[in-house]
Amino acid sequence: MKERSNGKTQEQAAVKANLRSRKTVRKYEQLGQLPSELKTPRDYRTRPDPFEEDWPDLEKMLKAAPELEAKTLFDWLCEEKGREYQEGQLRTLQRRVSNWRVLHQEQTLTLDQVRQPGEVLKTDGTCMNELKITIAGQPFEHILIHSVLPYSNWEWGRVAQSESLLAIRIGLQSTLLKLGYVPQAHQTDNTTAATHKLGLAARAKSPSERGFNEEYLQLMSHYGLEPRTIHVGNPNENDDIESSNGGLKRAVEQHLLLRGSRDFETIEIYENFLFGIMERRNAGRQQRLAEEIAAIQPLTVNPWPQMRELNARVGNNGILRVGSNGYSVPSGLKGKFVSVRIYEWQIEVWHANRLIETLPRVPGAHHFRINYRHVIDSLLRKPGGFRDYRHREDLFPQDVFRQAWDALNKRLSPRQADITYLRILKQAAAGLETDVAQALSLLLAEQNPWDEKTVLDLTQVPGIPVVIPGLQPKAVNLSIYDQLLPSEASHVCA
Repeated sequence: MKERSNGKTQEQAAVKANLRSRKTVRKYEQLGQLPSELKTPRDYRTRPDPFEEDWPDLEKMLKAAPELEAKTLFDWLCEEKGREYQEGQLRTLQRRVSNWRVLHQEQTLTLDQVRQPGEVLKTDGTCMNELKITIAGQPFEHILIHSVLPYSNWEWGRVAQSESLLAIRIGLQSTLLKLGYVPQAHQTDNTTAATHKLGLAARAKSPSERGFNEEYLQLMSHYGLEPRTIHVGNPNENDDIESSNGGLKRAVEQHLLLRGSRDFETIEIYENFLFGIMERRNAGRQQRLAEEIAAIQPLTVNPWPQMRELNARVGNNGILRVGSNGYSVPSGLKGKFVSVRIYEWQIEVWHANRLIETLPRVPGAHHFRINYRHVIDSLLRKPGGFRDYRHREDLFPQDVFRQAWDALNKRLSPRQADITYLRILKQAAAGLETDVAQALSLLLAEQNPWDEKTVLDLTQVPGIPVVIPGLQPKAVNLSIYDQLLPSEASHVCA
């Protein structure tokens, strides 16, 4: 049409527009409209609707329960009404249900936010177990305390075993040290590490309202950060960090595939592997990070120690309560006050300025870690307490020990079975647990009667007597003490 207005013939204009049919050219020239202007929406079906008869019933069900899926409705039609629908017709019903939702179901929209540089640092704990990491061949369950600046997406994180206050402290401090600057605020979700439920007197709004923990507020005050949290039941307010969590885990997965192995020798080596990935991801964010740094203050305070210290009393049962969890300690500490240093991966028990025991820290709440070596002597003195001991399952360090006790319990009287097993457990505590376990495996396979003496015979190496090394008497030179006499005499005279 443009070419025709420029004086071209109909044939010349058709060639220019790449139209070969003179009939088509003539039609558009007579109508004086473009092809796009002639299109009209189709308001008719090209084939009959197979669900037209049953749709009123389906629509009533959708109004009553909008979350119903088309597949569920399709199965209901086939089973309850006995309709003979074909499997290929499910897609037709899915389209119809989707169109109904467009017209009748409200959706919550994603509201785009304006990010201010340096305003807030968001922190969240994300589970990394789906990556199936192993440490020295053993499955490694852990989370990543992940911090992100929403404006630039700059990120940093630390490996932890739970989203505890200590883990958040380590993750936040490592992030601030790496960044070298402090934003205006720090935001978390409603994790119990940072917040708690408010009582009726302190509550101003809903029963679900939460307040910040005192120790968390002290941490925020130390760094000059304003504590923030999302509203209860509104995880979408944490979308920046959640999105970054997913992106980081996808990046880690890709680097694991390139590495060809998911096993690491130590936690430190694995954490350095994560540091390298985050460094590379942050490399492309330097321009917007510079805008954030220009709007925030430099870090000027020293970090807190990466541990918490508390004083606690060991109970008469030999169990030390640390938070909501319990740990067995050597029986000599019964009733004593001890100092407990809590790290992310272990706890240290100190008494009289001496390190008594280092124990793996138990995550979560209301869990116990009982070491049979701490209680075996007490059980031997009071064997009647074994059968109903609250933590009896912890006295079976391996499956073969439980199998051995079951076998003894079937063959001997209850008291004799308990005493025999406790004596075997004492051998494991005094020697090598693996040797006792191997001996028990052999005895259980033979099906012959056995007791603690049989186990002891198997764990001792035959033909090699126990040699006690002799000690040579050491001569003491007393003349060195004579050298002290003149100085002592002069001191007395003075």
